[in-house]
Amino acid sequence: MSSKSSINNIIKLSVPIFFANLVIPLVAIVDTGLMGNLENTSYLVATSIASSVFSMIFWSFGFLRMGTVGMVAQAHGSNQFHEIINLVLRNIVFVFIISLLLIFLQPYIFKLALLIFDLTPETKKYFKDYFDIRIYSSFGELTIFVITGLFIGLQKTKTSGIVVVVFSFINILFSLIFVVYFNLNVKGVALGTLVSSTLTSIIFLFFTFFELKKITTLELNYKKIFNFNKIKNIFNINLNIFIRSILLTFSFLFFTYLGNSISEDVVAANTILLNLIMLSAFILDAYAFSTEGLIGYSIGSKNKKLLKEIIKNSFILSSSTGLIISFGYFLGKNHFIEIMTDLESIKIICLSYSVWIVIIPFISSFCYQFDGIFVGASKTKELRNAMIISVSIYLLTAFFLVNFFGNLGLWISLSIFFILRGLTLYLYLGRIYKAVI
Repeated sequence: MSSKSSINNIIKLSVPIFFANLVIPLVAIVDTGLMGNLENTSYLVATSIASSVFSMIFWSFGFLRMGTVGMVAQAHGSNQFHEIINLVLRNIVFVFIISLLLIFLQPYIFKLALLIFDLTPETKKYFKDYFDIRIYSSFGELTIFVITGLFIGLQKTKTSGIVVVVFSFINILFSLIFVVYFNLNVKGVALGTLVSSTLTSIIFLFFTFFELKKITTLELNYKKIFNFNKIKNIFNINLNIFIRSILLTFSFLFFTYLGNSISEDVVAANTILLNLIMLSAFILDAYAFSTEGLIGYSIGSKNKKLLKEIIKNSFILSSSTGLIISFGYFLGKNHFIEIMTDLESIKIICLSYSVWIVIIPFISSFCYQFDGIFVGASKTKELRNAMIISVSIYLLTAFFLVNFFGNLGLWISLSIFFILRGLTLYLYLGRIYKAVI
């Protein structure tokens, strides 16, 4: 059992997620690159803001992955295989209901977004073009959350990684075809996401139930699937993650909003830098994701020694990788910016604030790893409370610093936000140890 906590084992589980996660921000980078080289800033700004809005919408339902991981891992640790199937089916039902609600509320969400962002008429038009297409990718994208959460919880990170890679590569392929060959600009990148998420979710839903048949018999027992106490437990866990995710995604949307209040060029430049930060986040999340399944397993099997070893080793790996990424950005940041845009005004702003993509990967590595630990332990109340504290301080800090220092203050406040997320979760760490008696 001790081998499950070793650095080698964490690396083994993390590698597939690491390569899969590299592809996720690559989609955003390709979309940004496609729009950033069309010689019209409105394309880039519209795509940047629309992507931020949909990130907030879909990440708000991140509990479909995060909640699935913790509960599946603990069911796996206690050999409750039938419950794993019931968990997946319950979450697919939730996905269907959420998707219908989002499509029904589409006009209201769109109007709310326009109230938040002050867009030029041209940018507003392209924003609507993107929005009207991307909203229909809800079912596919949210289903992928559930599928990846299941396989991470089962410690089958290779399978989870394959799902993400397939989704991302199909996305890139169709975005390139729609934009380059059909000249669909903003509509093209939105269509790429819609087609790829739908195809990927359908393919891997079939694969998921084929794989589950290998560990237990597939029985559709509606009383067990819709068991009130089980649904109540999922609701309680997921509600906390939902609140936490809403706050997190709002923080990044707020970052875009404050950038937009300075100028559209600042939004475009910040988006390019944020894409590079997100790239580092997805790399570091590989350790957090693999840790989720291991933490859940150690708690399900009541192994406190294993739990402590996993936490210690995962932090060693995450922080050292954060340092390596920071050093890599220090050496290559100018080159990355050159690739992503040929608009001179945007490029100048990016270079002025590029130091932040060097600083943030290391300081953010701790909060990402804490997220994985608390998700695996299903300590979602603590995740929620820590995020409430962090976001509240971040909002106040951002308002103050942006008022005095402009975009520099915005980047300082974002860095403070990452540090606060790690510190607040550290204060709750003792509760996880108490969960293993």
